[in-house]
Amino acid sequence: MDQKLIVKDGILIEQTPEKVWEVLVDPKYVAQWDELPEDYPDEKMREGSEAAWEHPDGGRTVTKIIKADEMKELVIALTSLNWEDQPKEGDVAYRYTLEDQNGSTLLKIEIGDFSLLKNGQDYYDASVDFASQAKEVIKQLAERL
Repeated sequence: MDQKLIVKDGILIEQTPEKVWEVLVDPKYVAQWDELPEDYPDEKMREGSEAAWEHPDGGRTVTKIIKADEMKELVIALTSLNWEDQPKEGDVAYRYTLEDQNGSTLLKIEIGDFSLLKNGQDYYDASVDFASQAKEVIKQLAERL
């Protein structure tokens, strides 16, 4: 596929980058806007943190934090044993960027590049919905802190 499939979304949150970061890395908040395995530990996520889901068909999906620039950028690589083509780590990822806006935070979300996968359009479409819903929950959680 010649065209990249990267979801791009964002939201202005009336809260400091520190509080938004907390919602992005503390499992008690992450579990409210994204899926986490039942046995995920309680400690805050950091570079190298992984979450893995085992599928009944023997497949496995893994997310791994490959960059955690505190209060600025969080990059989470996505891989799956079910994918026919295996892109390099980080080629398919969730990227959360925080920009301080005089006490508020502009949260930018990028998810992809799904053009690297056989059924990339399906992953892209699902990620559009995910980003739209997740950003609203992240905003609500951060603004309550």
